[in-house]
Amino acid sequence: MKTIINTKNAPAPIGPYSQAVIANGFLFVSGQVAINPENGEINLGSIIEETHQVMRNVKAVLLEAGYAFEHVIKTTIFLSDMELFASVNEVYGAYFDGAYPARETVAVKGLPKGVNVEISVTAFKG
Repeated sequence: MKTIINTKNAPAPIGPYSQAVIANGFLFVSGQVAINPENGEINLGSIIEETHQVMRNVKAVLLEAGYAFEHVIKTTIFLSDMELFASVNEVYGAYFDGAYPARETVAVKGLPKGVNVEISVTAFKG
C-alpha cells in the first residue's frame, strides 16, 4: 500500500507525478527545484539562494509526510554544471546534523525550467 503526499508549501508537480509517496515506512520525495510555492516563480538569484529554495521545498514535503531531515537516508543531486558543486554542497550540508545520508551528485545536460540544481530524497521511519 502507498500513500500519496502533497502540500501547498512546496511547488505543485509540473507533470504526472506526486510530490512524494510513502510505502512501508519509506518516503520517496520527487526531485525539487527552486520554485517558490507562494508565487510559482523560479528563484535563480544565485546558486546559494537557489539551493536554499530547493532545500526548503524538500523540507516542506518531508514535514507534510511527518518526516524530517534526520530521516533522510539517500539523496540525489542533479547539477547543470559541476562547477556549482562546492556552493550547493555548502548549503545542502547545513540542513543535516552531521549524520549525512548516502548521496550521489551528477551533472546533467539540462534540468526542468532551466534551473541549476534539483534534489530528490528518500527517507525512512521504521
